[in-house]
This record gives sequence, structure tokens and C-alpha cells, in this order.
Amino acid sequence: MKFNFSSFGLRFLFSAVLVFATYNPEGYSYFHWVNNVFPSITIEQAFVGILLVIGWVIYLRATFRSLGMIGLVLAVAFFGLMVGMLFKWGWISLDGSKMVAYVVEVLLAVILAVGMSWSHIRRRMSGQMDMDDLDEE
Repeated sequence: MKFNFSSFGLRFLFSAVLVFATYNPEGYSYFHWVNNVFPSITIEQAFVGILLVIGWVIYLRATFRSLGMIGLVLAVAFFGLMVGMLFKWGWISLDGSKMVAYVVEVLLAVILAVGMSWSHIRRRMSGQMDMDDLDEE
């Protein structure tokens, strides 16, 4: 399977769904659904919670394996500074807490998507393969 921009877009879409389904500032998220009734959650809430945990484990594990600790710190620093510049230049306002939450969540989704895609990107840039990639040939 070839990696291209739409492959990255799909990874970003799934990471954004995961992040925003877990929590979003509009109040339509798993956090808000469970927070209203905690500690007595329903079986449906437990099921959805397990699905979200599975998604987070898959994305976080792949991101840590792909980027490593140094790469993850660099990605957070890069995207964090980029967002900081957008605030400084006035493109994004710090006045609304919802806007800050959206920016942080999109940033998290981008970092997860980069983590899920990094092995493919590195292979394209350098020609080097990860050990996990050997079975694709």
C-alpha cells in the first residue's frame, strides 16, 4: 500500500474523531456523557469507554514506537511553538477558552496522525525501513 497525502488525511481524520469523541468543548463527548452519571455508568458507556481506550492505546503505542521520546518531544515543541506564533500574530485569540481547547485538540490529533504516519514518511525521505515494515515487501 502506497503512502500519500490522503493516507495521512485518513489517519488525521481517525485521530481527530478519537480526540474529539473523548472530549470536546461543546459538551458532546464521552467525558460529558459519563461525567453526568459517574460513578454509576451504564453498560453502553462502559462499552464505548473500552472502544476509546483501545483507540488511544493503538494511537499512543504507534506514536511512541514511531517517533520515540525525543521525536515526540520535538513534535510537541514544533507544533506548540507554531500555535504560539499564531496566537502572537493574532490569528488565534486567547479570549475564548473554547478556541484554546479546539487548538489543543487539533494539535493532539495532528501529533497522533504524524506518529501513525512517521514510519512511512521516514521511509519515503530516507529509503530506510523499520523492522516492522519488512513483512510488507
